[in-house]
Amino acid sequence: MRKSLFAIGLLAAINSVQAQNVLVHVDDAATTYVSKGTLVYSGGGLQMKGSGIVENHGNFMVNGTSTDSFKTIDASNVNKTEANGGGNFVNKLNEPTAYATYNTNSSSATPAYTYGQLFISGIPQTNITGIVDQEYRAVNHGTYQQIGLPFYDKTASTLSTELGKTFTNTRYSKNEILAYSNPTVVSMNVDITSKLGVANPGTAYYMLGGLGLDVSNTTRTLKGRPLTDIGTTVTLQNAGNGINFGTGGSATNMYNEKYYTYLQDGFHIGSGGTAWQGNYGRNIYQFSNPFLTNIDLSQIAVNEGATVGDGINLTKIQGVRLEVSGVQTASSTGGSGGTGSSSYKFITYPSGVPTGDVDYTVVRPMGTFVIKLLDNTSADTFNFANLRRFNYYSRAASTNYSVAANKNSSGTVKQLGVIGLDANGNEVARTYYVVYPNGTTGHSTNALTQVTLSSGDILGTFEEDVNGGYDNNYTGQYWLYINEANEFNFKGKNIKLVNYDLNKIKSYKFEIRENAQLVANGTHALSTGIGFYYKAANGTLQQAVQGGVTSVTNAEYDLYYGEPNVVLATTETKSPSRTVVIYNPAITNYIVRFDPNWKKADIEVYDMSGKLVISKKAVETTRDFVIELDQQIKNSYVVKIVSDKGDIVNTKILK
Repeated sequence: MRKSLFAIGLLAAINSVQAQNVLVHVDDAATTYVSKGTLVYSGGGLQMKGSGIVENHGNFMVNGTSTDSFKTIDASNVNKTEANGGGNFVNKLNEPTAYATYNTNSSSATPAYTYGQLFISGIPQTNITGIVDQEYRAVNHGTYQQIGLPFYDKTASTLSTELGKTFTNTRYSKNEILAYSNPTVVSMNVDITSKLGVANPGTAYYMLGGLGLDVSNTTRTLKGRPLTDIGTTVTLQNAGNGINFGTGGSATNMYNEKYYTYLQDGFHIGSGGTAWQGNYGRNIYQFSNPFLTNIDLSQIAVNEGATVGDGINLTKIQGVRLEVSGVQTASSTGGSGGTGSSSYKFITYPSGVPTGDVDYTVVRPMGTFVIKLLDNTSADTFNFANLRRFNYYSRAASTNYSVAANKNSSGTVKQLGVIGLDANGNEVARTYYVVYPNGTTGHSTNALTQVTLSSGDILGTFEEDVNGGYDNNYTGQYWLYINEANEFNFKGKNIKLVNYDLNKIKSYKFEIRENAQLVANGTHALSTGIGFYYKAANGTLQQAVQGGVTSVTNAEYDLYYGEPNVVLATTETKSPSRTVVIYNPAITNYIVRFDPNWKKADIEVYDMSGKLVISKKAVETTRDFVIELDQQIKNSYVVKIVSDKGDIVNTKILK
């Protein structure tokens, strides 16, 4: 996006007011209009007086010092407050109805959703007294809206007027304001008389009760003092450390809410742990964007020794979770209160390069995100101020890795995205396959990129055997949203892509990236001269090309990096069933999700003494089967599932 310096003075009376530590002054009744795509730069403070206004559709940068100010004053030169102020500096939405469209993360793409951004640097919080009107529109998340509130000394109750509903202090009413506590892994009540940015830091992750809240159909305006960029570094350590989450997440927090009712950690199996054990629930940090400018998460995992980056190197990062949707509240009866959501977006960082949903690496003002670390040992620091960016796409990825991080000339991260489209060409699901030189093939504690899927997802891949195909040890335990393999030892071998809803997904579209950057349309071969392939059940091998679309004819496809050889293609064994047993926290029980090709199934569940506790014959496979176990009994079970054609799936439930 081209940026030009706006010619200040055509529409506003602007003067130098050095005695007031203000370089740019907008006088009473004057209007400064900053157009879309324009950059206005002030090398000192900014002040707006009376009804003087800056209407910002573009980018406004105030680069000051400890003696400069950002002020909105009335006609008598008295600072305005949130009660009697606002309307002087307005960050406008340019395409308000496009709020649900995420911009393609590419410098060559035209952003579909743009907005005014304000960048204040170097001015201490005590000198930032000006009130900003921040327009806001977003997808309704459900019973609780996930949001950042990037204001200082703003009374929480003022949100009632600004968002068109009354907030209270009553927990579970869906009218309360909650803020997430990273150390204790629980959402805490925010008293409506408390001050945002004071009682909680500007980086706090908030959840607003969604009863009667509409942020999709109406553009809302929130008012407040912007946050300083001084002292915005946090240390990532000890989140969830020492907490006993209980078997199956059944332990309760301080509010008597069971952890499984709201704590969703899609990274835990990818990092080698077992569900509800090991690293589950720990080292999760929920944050929001504390600025009225985009922040860019693309370079937060730059390798040690790299000469580029944003001064942030999260050495133990597992990944980032973004864009919550489908938030629902569980009943608080019997200690089961909490909220869960139906879907997220995920980014992981093999070799420091973002993979997965990289279009979401740029977090909008008032947006939220979650960081997951592998362990608690590094005490990495995270400086939010270094991440600010006016652009709607991330900084160009660097190839300047250290010798230890990049030991070969083909050391890039290659990613194949498979996007499931319905009959009208609309996206209904997606999944990713990632390869890189230091990638890990198969189930391993060293896998850094993998993210698991939930029981409600319909498209994904399964853990691969080292020789290709399913790893039968894990087909009944989990499946994957992002799957990784080693670029060299798994070249030409297949992973299994599975579609659980042929009625919904009618075609696949391919999205190919190298080092997080989209390759040109029609591209197959990457920098190594090698590309991705796919093969349907009928055995036809095809090149996957950027932007290519293919009709879906089978529930199962094979994906490859590198063309498979003849021996591999002709000696594959019979595919195992795609029937899996998955824990569903929404109903606090395990379910059986059936292979789409199954018509009927017999189900037997045994406890560890060999006693048969459940036996069901001729179960319909068109819907999930709930394994109704007594939640009060802590036991492990063996589940045997037999299809009408004699296919057998055996797996364990560990409680």
